[in-house]
Amino acid sequence: MLCPYCNSRKDRVVDSRESKEGHSIRRRRECLNCGRRFTSYERIEDIPYMVVKKDGRRERFDRAKVLAGMLKACEKRPVPTRQLEQIVEEVERRIMESPDRELTSEEIGHFLMERLKLLDKVAYVRFASVYLDFKDVREFMNFAES
Repeated sequence: MLCPYCNSRKDRVVDSRESKEGHSIRRRRECLNCGRRFTSYERIEDIPYMVVKKDGRRERFDRAKVLAGMLKACEKRPVPTRQLEQIVEEVERRIMESPDRELTSEEIGHFLMERLKLLDKVAYVRFASVYLDFKDVREFMNFAES
């Protein structure tokens, strides 16, 4: 740590305290060269989870957005919200375990469709119709029949 007064790299920690929120540690330091004291803060680097969209853009993973899409597909269906929340947690866990901390929207969409297919066929078809963006009725019917 460089002393802000004399640029020396030699210091000692006089006092350490965790912040009220627990997100950082405040350290009082004393420069061994000039004797002046200064404060430094230590924080965990927050690397966001990312989703790679079909057009190559990257955006932050938004669990509320995923849950909202699933809730819309399950509207007026006998699917407990708790089960949908568990599915979203599974998706988030997969992103966290990914070496790059990111998944493609295609991987996420197929994962969600697999889970919805097991929960409720109508919700599965609703979700798929939006996610797969069918161009015409024939394409939709081919999917529904498979």
